Amino acid sequence: MSGPTQQYDWGSVSGDEPPERTRPERLPVPAHVSSDIGLLILRVVVGGIFVAHGVQKVFGLLGGLGPAGTAEALDGLGFTAFALPLAWVLGVGQLVLGALLVLGLLTPFAAAGLLATKIVAIVLSLGPDGPVVPLFAADGPNSLELHLLLGGGVAALLFTGAGRIALDAGRTYQRRPLPWSVLALVIGVGVALLALFVLRR
Repeated sequence: MSGPTQQYDWGSVSGDEPPERTRPERLPVPAHVSSDIGLLILRVVVGGIFVAHGVQKVFGLLGGLGPAGTAEALDGLGFTAFALPLAWVLGVGQLVLGALLVLGLLTPFAAAGLLATKIVAIVLSLGPDGPVVPLFAADGPNSLELHLLLGGGVAALLFTGAGRIALDAGRTYQRRPLPWSVLALVIGVGVALLALFVLRR
């Protein structure tokens, strides 16, 4: 006994035809308010720390060295020819890019610029013959711990984006994040390599 025949519309003619096999539509990744709140907290904390570092370098506040002291420190790290301009670029960069991170504006590119500063700091801290500073802050000053935490934080934001509680909400690089994240990462690594191998002399 055969089952009932299903009718299909061919446009102007109806007849018996098996249904067309199509792949099921991919469901979008669900967006959660909890994720947005978590990203907001990460942005405010990480970006706020960079803003504070920028204030130290540009204005000499919060116990900072100011432009002249920062230039002297950069000179001691090998950036002799460009110490003072780099001091200003580093200070203003951390101040502005950190603020953009807090606001969630141009997030992948702000994160890439800040990641470049942490890559340089980590490479210089490692030294040619091994680490020249302790890993943990409890073991001594100028440890790698803060560089790793801040670098990891901005690297995470570079790929995750700012979330929906941000000025970036709905922008192209938030809706299609991976290509923009890879582009921003290449830019950040390129800036770090430029500083290490071209400007450090």
